Amino acid sequence: MENIFAKKGHSSFSWEKLGDIKEGRGDLGEEMPVLVYRLMQYTMLDVLTKAHGEEQANDYFRNAGFLAGSEFAQNVLDLSVEFNAFVANLQRTLAELKIGILRMEAFDPSNGDIVLTVGQDLDCSGLPVTDETVCNYDEGFISGILEAYTGKKYAVREVDCWANGDRVCRFSGNVVE
Repeated sequence: MENIFAKKGHSSFSWEKLGDIKEGRGDLGEEMPVLVYRLMQYTMLDVLTKAHGEEQANDYFRNAGFLAGSEFAQNVLDLSVEFNAFVANLQRTLAELKIGILRMEAFDPSNGDIVLTVGQDLDCSGLPVTDETVCNYDEGFISGILEAYTGKKYAVREVDCWANGDRVCRFSGNVVE
């Protein structure tokens, strides 16, 4: 059996490193409370912020989200279907995995500009209002998915967030030339 962690320390991510979750968690299953996910996410963000500053920590989270979104798209989604079928499949998959409820608000096929919302977002729904957007990981995740599907680089930024008083997260994406 191949050692997927062969290098000293951590090696590059690959989808296979996620392992066989069904086999490994036979009694506990594949699901866990959102509390546990957020505990890992926000403590990691705190450590990175203290070590590298807020802007750099947010960039790390965007980059990790991008890698996750790209791998997710390539390994879970059908990238060969037309746009509307792709969006419908993405909506269904995100809901099934309890990541959030995706809605497309706008898409301009002439330039690729996109606006979408994610309700009941895994990262922030239910957080206290702090007048900030906090879904940097999601920005990268959506960028990675869009690039995997379109082959074009996307800059995605969150413009509304539960943490700034909204009840959905709204993301605006633009193709980067």
